[in-house]
Amino acid sequence: QLQLVASGGGLVQSGGSLRLSCEVSGFALNEYAVGWFRQAPGKEREGVSCISASTDSTKYADFVKERFTISRDNAKNTVYLQMNSLNAEDTAAYYCAVDRTIMCGLNPWVYEYWGQGTQITVSA
Repeated sequence: QLQLVASGGGLVQSGGSLRLSCEVSGFALNEYAVGWFRQAPGKEREGVSCISASTDSTKYADFVKERFTISRDNAKNTVYLQMNSLNAEDTAAYYCAVDRTIMCGLNPWVYEYWGQGTQITVSA
């Protein structure tokens, strides 16, 4: 059974950093694409970053480029999202998800399996 557990959210001051973790089980991490998404109150869920299966190919939304870095540790079956220079617009619930394909994308509608959200609140 494929499962994802996201963690690492919290309250941080503007300009600060956080690292999210997404621990997966039920499949080998390098088999499928994994993405990070976020949803703020009253807004649609949007893609933040993703990492393709069995490659180091990554994608980032324009609003997080140069600030966020996605990576994975196959031995720990965990995908990370390092977030730097956080600002109030980054406040949202963050989710990790799996798309049973090789190349990843930032469209949340194609992702089949989702972890629970982890809340990030950035204070001014």
